[in-house]
Amino acid sequence: MSHPVRRPLAVLAVAVFLVLLGLGGPASAHGFTSTVYVHVTGDGDGDGDGDDRLRTELKLEYDLLVVSAADAGHDDPLFRAGTEAFDAEDTKAQAAALEAHRATVVDYVTRRFTVTAAGDACRPAPVGGFRMGREEGVPYVLLTLDWTCAEEGDSHVTVDHEIRSGLFPDSEKYVKGTKTIVTYAVDGHSGSAALDAAHPSFSLAQSWTERFWEFFRLGAEHLLTGIDHILFLLALIAGSRRPREIVLAATSFTLAHSVTFLLAALGLVDVPARLVEPVIALSIAVVAGWHLWRIRQRGVHVTDLPVPGDGGHFALDRAGWTRLGVVFCFGLVHGLGFAGALGIDAAWSWTLLWSLLVFNVGIEAVQLAVIAVVFPLLFLLRRRSRRAGLWATGTISAGVAGMGLVWFVQRTFGLS
Repeated sequence: MSHPVRRPLAVLAVAVFLVLLGLGGPASAHGFTSTVYVHVTGDGDGDGDGDDRLRTELKLEYDLLVVSAADAGHDDPLFRAGTEAFDAEDTKAQAAALEAHRATVVDYVTRRFTVTAAGDACRPAPVGGFRMGREEGVPYVLLTLDWTCAEEGDSHVTVDHEIRSGLFPDSEKYVKGTKTIVTYAVDGHSGSAALDAAHPSFSLAQSWTERFWEFFRLGAEHLLTGIDHILFLLALIAGSRRPREIVLAATSFTLAHSVTFLLAALGLVDVPARLVEPVIALSIAVVAGWHLWRIRQRGVHVTDLPVPGDGGHFALDRAGWTRLGVVFCFGLVHGLGFAGALGIDAAWSWTLLWSLLVFNVGIEAVQLAVIAVVFPLLFLLRRRSRRAGLWATGTISAGVAGMGLVWFVQRTFGLS
């Protein structure tokens, strides 16, 4: 390779490595987010008293609710009692702490989670006490609220209700990117929606295409903002020798995480995030390290293809089949990470199944877009110069493997 070509490639390789280091800050893709779960019911027809009622059951992360409500309401006793009960893992004491400061907690929630009917605010009223449970391995509290809405005009006409959530915003600086997953069964209509800071509200009267688009968007955004999944995909691309291999690897990954999506939706799989997240980080390092190991073993011949007829129907050699199996196994774990992002192990998850499949389609759309952009560039570079392609894929794999190991240590030992 000539000197004029080698220098730009060296600069490019260093730049890619620095970019990967920059992407791999201390924050993980999932560790500092929270998910609120809401189920909405109601007949929407009122009872002849001029009012229309909805019931919302909210599941909120306990320790986050305690610190957020205490801070917003300047209620230090709530913070002390709530955190003491949390540290003691005493569910009765946790519920008692919330009950003793009911006004502070309910005020916090109802200022940030609202229901309107035909543009008019509905009046919230708590129902029963606080009930404790667990989601994704951490304590959650269930708060039930009844919303009374003024009914206007013909009582037989369905009122357009709007649900809005601004719970646990980024501005509080406790978590980042809170999502509110809503399911509803009102007026004979059922569906689901995903709310976040960019899309904080939705109408119960929205069409099925609007609901599906929300989950498609959420899936696409989740992959784009989930740097660990992007790096895993880059490691797959860097280690693939031809279009057939990256297509098979991507298909294997897709099938695997779709399986765990389905199992989680059926309630058959429930693995704590504290176990899933380190394994996801380790998978990144292993897949990237695999390519580095093969470069060391075979040098520029790492891109040599199997002899025709030696690889069976898919024309893969032993290394290709082994890599495909590894990708499938790690894909199962990544699927648990995707599932954990939406908490689909909840009891009513079957209602969400089709929306979650659309979420999965959104993930795949971004995955294919990344492959369509990156792989042809690396493929052409390899065709032009095998050594240049080796530099590029080796640098990418080294950066990805390094960040995977850093994340593995951080997530295993809880380092920030």
